Amino acid sequence: MKHLFAASIICLLFSIGSYAQERGPRAPRTNVLIDSIVLSDPFILADKKTSMYYMTGTGGMLWKSKDLKYWDGPYAVAKTDPKSWMGPAPMIWAAEIHAYKNKYYYFATFTNRAVKIDSVRGNAIERRACHVLVSDSPDGPYVPMKDSIYLPANMPTLDGTLWVDKDGKPYMVYCYEWLQNWNGTIEKIELKPDLSGSIGSGKVLFRASESPWSREKDEQGKDRPNKVTDGPYLFNTGTGRLGMIWTSWIHDVYTQGVAYSKSGTLDGPWVHEKDPITPSNFGHGMLFKTLDGKLLMSVHSHKSINGRYLRIPHLFEVSLSGDKLVLGQRYIPGT
Repeated sequence: MKHLFAASIICLLFSIGSYAQERGPRAPRTNVLIDSIVLSDPFILADKKTSMYYMTGTGGMLWKSKDLKYWDGPYAVAKTDPKSWMGPAPMIWAAEIHAYKNKYYYFATFTNRAVKIDSVRGNAIERRACHVLVSDSPDGPYVPMKDSIYLPANMPTLDGTLWVDKDGKPYMVYCYEWLQNWNGTIEKIELKPDLSGSIGSGKVLFRASESPWSREKDEQGKDRPNKVTDGPYLFNTGTGRLGMIWTSWIHDVYTQGVAYSKSGTLDGPWVHEKDPITPSNFGHGMLFKTLDGKLLMSVHSHKSINGRYLRIPHLFEVSLSGDKLVLGQRYIPGT
């Protein structure tokens, strides 16, 4: 029963970001302050070609800004195929926009709630997977490419991101969801040169249980490693060290940590820092440089208000000048 309750809570947390999407499109607004936007998993593309910022995340919508402070949106930009495995109205989680070889790629998690692929420990596993759409413009529309499936249909996967490794090949780094394997993993799969599909099969980079900081209680109340892996994002430090931020939980506290690859490649081995990298109840982060060159981390805050979870985008200053990611103070645009 406790496992079923935990699964229900996690699904609720993700579903809240898709609430507006399921209700239908909202009329775009203008000059909305960033901390007035309800959005899980905020990802910001600073696009020099258009001198604009584009923010997306869970819910499948897009926000646009010239200064990071005031935003216009939300706009619907993902044009999925209703005849595909996603169905006519998929839930969209953790969308990212990557500029790559003169095109823009929309990495996101799509869920077809009408299709169940498995049942594990009383939990029905829905058809969920990472997928990639493409556009010639950062504000879309984003449409399907050649491959109809990037990852196995019998595995629930989520939070895919793009990384070009030292071998020059593009990879999707993603999570294999704990609801099925009960010990979430972060994995990689090679992508085709134009990102239109995947090559081969996925490879495990590390498991949730390898983290020293993410914890939970078992049925007897004893402390053990947490099983959730969420939100991987890759970066290089100033010394060329490969790192990854990713998110899990410390009991009921949403928390983000960092790991570093000993080999400098995705293959690792990955060594986890002992302590989290962000304050409590901040997570699912990514890094970007502003149009004038300032390095920032975008995360969402996680707060319970009257039994309902609220997630808001926030920015932190960061430094990668040395051998590690160093988190600075909160960044307030326009101040």
